[in-house]
Amino acid sequence: MRIAVLALDGLFDSGLASVLDVLGCANDLRERIPGAPPPWEVETVGFRDQVRTGAGLLVPARPVEAADRCDLLLVPAVPKRDPQGLADLVGGEEMRGARELLAHTRQRGATVASACAGTFLLAEAGVLDGRRATTTWWLAPLFRQRYPRVELDQSRMVTSSDGVITAGAAFGHVDLALWLVRRSSPGLSELVSRHLVVDERPSQASYTMVSTLAQSDPVVAAFDRWVRERLHEQLDIGAAARAIGVSERTLQRATAGALGVTPVRFVQDLRVEQASHLLRTTELGVEVIARRVGYLNANTLRVLLRERSGLTAGQLRRG
Repeated sequence: MRIAVLALDGLFDSGLASVLDVLGCANDLRERIPGAPPPWEVETVGFRDQVRTGAGLLVPARPVEAADRCDLLLVPAVPKRDPQGLADLVGGEEMRGARELLAHTRQRGATVASACAGTFLLAEAGVLDGRRATTTWWLAPLFRQRYPRVELDQSRMVTSSDGVITAGAAFGHVDLALWLVRRSSPGLSELVSRHLVVDERPSQASYTMVSTLAQSDPVVAAFDRWVRERLHEQLDIGAAARAIGVSERTLQRATAGALGVTPVRFVQDLRVEQASHLLRTTELGVEVIARRVGYLNANTLRVLLRERSGLTAGQLRRG
């Protein structure tokens, strides 16, 4: 497979390096696997012959026209942590060439991929419309608001949908590169993971801070505060809505618009977040923790922990 890695000024250094390192390691180790997959032909391309990274390093790049020969165009993220600054960047004149290149690459049938904030550039280019995608968890509210035609799955670490691959937060670049290796050879992906001491993570759920996401909308933020004060109680969504001065329908619209979930699901997420914290920081039994977060039956909490984090209560405690 021919992979072109598009280096843009200000890119996330670790994003570029991790992709190149994982694929380079896979090439070095591939002959150790029976029925070795073909090597990955990787080249860094750019709109200039030298690109300055976010940390100020200079990266040599081949002319961007070389991307016309690639099977996959991968765009490492630009480390913009300010949501409005990110929106202005990916939609601005500075990124016009990158947007056009992504659209052209998809039109000719090649795959495109990115991780973290780079997924915003894919969405801005229109290549995610009507497709399923993920992005870094803390930018999900902005992504959902800005790109309503994209089916956002913020729980996943890597998604693939009709020729477009997306991955989650910053070090999701590692997961993205491992996913590309695993697609050709699961055994080689395992070997690379062991050599680099990298665990493959199917979900971002265990890293998500629900309270951070809630601050993206004033109604959801008020609901978040009201629920946290009563987390141990049996809650009524209608009563919660009235208490914060909105209708139940308004509350439902707010949580759906900001977070992509119902109010009930949001309450469950808060309970799972608090239960996970107590498992990691106290010696309280699961039954006691369940009651503290509003569940009379500890098995209900165990099921939710497994569904949302992919981990058992025992694994969370050991972690």
